[in-house]
Amino acid sequence: MQHFFIFSYTIVKWLEFNIKSPLQRLQQIYWYKYFGGVCFITGYVDFKANDKCFFKESIEINYSSNKYFILFKGRLYNKTNLKNILTESNFKLESNSDEEILVKLFILYGYDIVNYLDGVFTIAIWDTKKEELFLARDHLGVKPLYYYMENHVLYFSVSIKNLFQEFNLRPILNAQSIGEIFGIGPAHTPGLGIFKDVFELKPAHIAVFNKNSIHFNKYWKLESNMHEDDLDTTCDRVSHLLESAINKQLGDDKNICTMLSGGLDSSIMTAYAYKHVVKNNCYPLKTFSVDYLDNDKNFIKSEFQPNSDNYYIDIMRNIYKTHHRKFIIDTPELAKALKEAMLLRGYPGMADVDSSLLLFCKEIKKECHITFSGECADEVFGGYPWFFNENSLESNTFPWSLATLERQNILNPEISKKLDLKEYIDYRYNESLSEVNVLNCDSKDTKRARKASHLTFNWFMQTLLDRADRMSNGLEIRVPFCDYKLIEYVWNIPWEMKALNGREKGLLRYIMEKKKVLPREIIERKKSPYPKTHNPTYLKVVKNMLLEIMKNQSSPIHNLINDDYVFDILNTDGKNFSKPWFGQLMTGPQLIAYLIQLNMWLEEFNPKFEL
Repeated sequence: MQHFFIFSYTIVKWLEFNIKSPLQRLQQIYWYKYFGGVCFITGYVDFKANDKCFFKESIEINYSSNKYFILFKGRLYNKTNLKNILTESNFKLESNSDEEILVKLFILYGYDIVNYLDGVFTIAIWDTKKEELFLARDHLGVKPLYYYMENHVLYFSVSIKNLFQEFNLRPILNAQSIGEIFGIGPAHTPGLGIFKDVFELKPAHIAVFNKNSIHFNKYWKLESNMHEDDLDTTCDRVSHLLESAINKQLGDDKNICTMLSGGLDSSIMTAYAYKHVVKNNCYPLKTFSVDYLDNDKNFIKSEFQPNSDNYYIDIMRNIYKTHHRKFIIDTPELAKALKEAMLLRGYPGMADVDSSLLLFCKEIKKECHITFSGECADEVFGGYPWFFNENSLESNTFPWSLATLERQNILNPEISKKLDLKEYIDYRYNESLSEVNVLNCDSKDTKRARKASHLTFNWFMQTLLDRADRMSNGLEIRVPFCDYKLIEYVWNIPWEMKALNGREKGLLRYIMEKKKVLPREIIERKKSPYPKTHNPTYLKVVKNMLLEIMKNQSSPIHNLINDDYVFDILNTDGKNFSKPWFGQLMTGPQLIAYLIQLNMWLEEFNPKFEL
């Protein structure tokens, strides 16, 4: 189901995409109104079942002879404070809806409304009297917003696929698109939407559209300042900020659960969630983990995945007496979900790392509507290998994507002659680094860590946040580590303190031990990322899928790739591509699956090529 409204910029269109849940009863109504010659269409979805609605309906708010129309996607964590502000300012609230609160705050503060919001959100407000559209996106970009302009028409949407599908727009791939898919992908440059003339509203930005202008403004950024707190004070401050972030996201909700891998980050979420369910007398806490058929037999230890999760999950489950369920994914369903995962992202993503999360969320959603994830702790506290690897730190490129030459080799030779991926990657890398403010008083290690953290926040973390939001399938995934107040403070902690005892996330481990939050075995566990399948049958399945694509001369992927090089990838099980395609998980089978998603993407969108 979709709900959208159209404004004239001349015309502005909004669309939200919602996957229908069996628990939802949906009703969609359309009507037309005309204000000052502007054609206005609005639609809403009415949820009357017990299931909480994650996607909000459009609402008309009348105030002081003006009409405002709002669409809101997200969650406000300081809703009570916002209501108090309105009450003290003599605004009367007719309901408890987020939309009414936001519109009246907008009336009170105008564009500065974003400075009072604490949450994750995409907001669109149409001011009828001004004939002006206001758009806003949350601090870290947890919620999406894309836009496209053509012939003085502005379209915007939370879904790339629906942006084109609903409005019969023709997607176009140009040289920049190829640079993004083959040079940067599955990440993307902040502000770009892969296709020509498709953009995203950047995190922490607002946009104002009216008949005279299009204006963008960044309302929040990380400020570099000297850190003056000693270790004990720093620990207390971090502990307070983290606990506050978790508690405000827990709120009064009772039907919650956690994604539990037995790692430090998910275990922290589980420990605090356990306190919450005990306090609210709604235990046992439900916890969920994901694994793959026969992974216990086929697990291969590596630098990036030093151990499997099961032993550590059992430790947490036994201590907190959680109601735990492990979801086992088999190869056929993992491969089958590659297309759905790609469509939800709107472009090729993290392959089966995406599709497994999609399947995982579908299972969790059967029992819970809100889950807590430890996502973003590695970005905030320095948990990834590239924060410690000298070669990565001195690579002068994105440290999670070192296979620049191999990426170039995979391009169609004719395209490769015209497009130097290293040049494109270098441009984006240096452009991003130019935004980093290092201090003269920063040590050499802290200066390098600031740069690595900036890149990780704006590129790698955004890719994972996109993944969590798009694959959620209506499940609300809350990420307290992605709290902007916590990040503001941790940003300025010197690297020597952040990497205490020379450990990844050393400061966070030290705090958890000092505060006696977790057992020592969990605290000392070496970082291990989201699990991926090690089952050889998966490699066999994706190899066969890509082989069929390659044998079909009409497959659109032939327009973009070097066929001989891709056949070498297939013949060597991806081993000739010696470095991971992206991050820690996308090795041979995932690279093959990425190419499968690329072909699916080209078939689905049928883009025009302007190369």
